[in-house]
Amino acid sequence: MYTIQTSIMAELKRKVLTLSSGKQIRLYGNSVAISRSLEIGEGYAPNILSGNNEQPGNTSAGVINPYKLTPDELMELADFNIQLWMDLKANIRRFGVSSPRIFTGESGKQPTETTGNKKTGLSSRQQATE
Repeated sequence: MYTIQTSIMAELKRKVLTLSSGKQIRLYGNSVAISRSLEIGEGYAPNILSGNNEQPGNTSAGVINPYKLTPDELMELADFNIQLWMDLKANIRRFGVSSPRIFTGESGKQPTETTGNKKTGLSSRQQATE
């Protein structure tokens, strides 16, 4: 017997991120972000592009764009973030979810096997033999 999966994408409602597996992640804010090192966390600080419809006494909704980003610049920003998520997916497929190799350094380069662990001072090869 087959189960029909009706949701194939995560959904965010009322500060709860619900995955298609049914697992729920309670958030403090209302967004999930990815860093250049491909680490995931909450990243809500609406200081690049946001709406101002939640301010008390505001009678008309609008957009806050303090850097005056053009549509092309906003598309570039979206493409940059999409690429980070795609890189993370590729690394998970390649290394598995338990490997620290899914993350990159701030330079965007994949860590090497001989890169030392900040906590232990041992390389990943040394850790494997410990």
